[in-house]
Amino acid sequence: MEFDRKQLLLYAITDRACIGQRDFDRAVEEALTGGVTILQLREKHLSNAELVSEAKRIKKICARYHVPLIVNDNYRAAIEAGADGVHVGITDAPVAEIRRIAGAHFIIGATAKTVGQAQLAESAGADYLGVGAVFPSPTKTDALRITPAQFREIARSVKIPAVAIGGISQENLPELAGIGAAGAAVVSAVFSASDITARCRLLKSLAEQIISA
Repeated sequence: MEFDRKQLLLYAITDRACIGQRDFDRAVEEALTGGVTILQLREKHLSNAELVSEAKRIKKICARYHVPLIVNDNYRAAIEAGADGVHVGITDAPVAEIRRIAGAHFIIGATAKTVGQAQLAESAGADYLGVGAVFPSPTKTDALRITPAQFREIARSVKIPAVAIGGISQENLPELAGIGAAGAAVVSAVFSASDITARCRLLKSLAEQIISA
């Protein structure tokens, strides 16, 4: 799938702890029905074989909505499963290595917390950046905070788009207006909601307002 920065508008990241006892696949489909524009499968506890199997299954659901599936960290599992791309952290596999192996059309997202990291990721072939935590994150309590000014500086230092991540909710998402974000990445704001579809519709509307501000 060809990458378009508009796909970053509402970026949902799965979390089984948030989904709880509810059906995982149904929760994903409810998010897609609500307007999620890109989905990241984050399953750090699974073996490689289990991750490939799950990614293949979730890819079929995403394909029905024409939404790209990104796998967290494990680019080899992403490629094997036929996922659209991978998102890697600063200590994960180098972007340049992934680009060389996966080819030009594989979507690569990279975490960046400084201008230097952002520029390195861009030069290595990343398609987009994940920048945060912009708010205290319930899923990554030790995450380094990124101020609005720092986010703006990072986003302006590169030509590839940057998506804001970390503790984003329906209450604080409007505070991201004007920082240069291409969209918002959300975890618990989506998958902890009792009505995932309705929550995604609201978050998407709020995200549209902050990127046009």
